[in-house]
Amino acid sequence: MVYQNNDDRGNRGDRPMYHGNWSCSKCGTPITELPFQPDPSREGTLLCRGCHRATRDERPRRNLGGDRGDRPQRPMVQGNWTCSECGGPITELPFEPRPGSEHTLKCRNCFRR
Repeated sequence: MVYQNNDDRGNRGDRPMYHGNWSCSKCGTPITELPFQPDPSREGTLLCRGCHRATRDERPRRNLGGDRGDRPQRPMVQGNWTCSECGGPITELPFEPRPGSEHTLKCRNCFRR
């Protein structure tokens, strides 16, 4: 296995690529590079990019708003707090803030950023 250094990464950003001779456990396609060094004991479970995408697309997605499907609705705590970033009002949180930590709370929009 050869580790590609920063100069050889091209347009892959900051992710190092590892080279080897593996094969996809699902379809048998040869795999010559991976964004991680596989654990030798798990080399038989590697997936090519196409099979990985297919299994990823089959998984249920987490819905961050609206209907949560089978998951129970999380209880919300009502209160009167102020966002530490934008100064906007916060009227409910999905947790009870610890005493003394109110100055670190963020509204939903600032938390997502």
